[in-house]
Amino acid sequence: MEFKVLDINGKETGKSVKLDASVFGIEPNDHSIYLDVRQFLANARQGTHKSKERGEINRTTKKHHKQKGTGGARAGSLKSPLQRGGGTVFGPRPRNYHFKLNKKVKQLARRSALSKKVQGEAITIIENFTFELPRTKTFQDVLAALGLNNKKSLFIVGDYDKNIYLSSRNLTGVKVVNSSELSTYDIMNATTVVMSQGAVEKITAILS
Repeated sequence: MEFKVLDINGKETGKSVKLDASVFGIEPNDHSIYLDVRQFLANARQGTHKSKERGEINRTTKKHHKQKGTGGARAGSLKSPLQRGGGTVFGPRPRNYHFKLNKKVKQLARRSALSKKVQGEAITIIENFTFELPRTKTFQDVLAALGLNNKKSLFIVGDYDKNIYLSSRNLTGVKVVNSSELSTYDIMNATTVVMSQGAVEKITAILS
């Protein structure tokens, strides 16, 4: 399948690029996408949640009212979960949410996600570009030229470019990654994926 290559002004360059069917044209595997996105989100969790249990509350254990004759239940400690300010029963404890996923499953997930974007006509190919200076306004002009204003966009470049990254980081709904950092979550989280020619070549080499 061939895609026309645009410049950053949204105009056709007269060039075209052929996408490898083994990367961009497979039958999407939804379960692999689910597993990869789930692992991405799980690994991003800090897991530092904690509530104080009965043994960690700094309160007196003195019996605060007599055993009988009050008409209320027996009570011997203010640390009890039944008391206001007492310990939490079965509260959250720190834990590690990380889990392992095979490399082949992750590759299948990325190929499936890219194929879904191709099927949904949500991929745009642009020629390799850079900025002389990092300016948010310059990147906004690119978005306007490509018709991506108010759309959640993922820009994939071949190699890390500091000026492009700095120009985009203040914009809501825009993310720039290089081809080696591409994740299934980023692909699926974007409405439109914009790839440079260099990124197409590198992604094909990595995933084919």
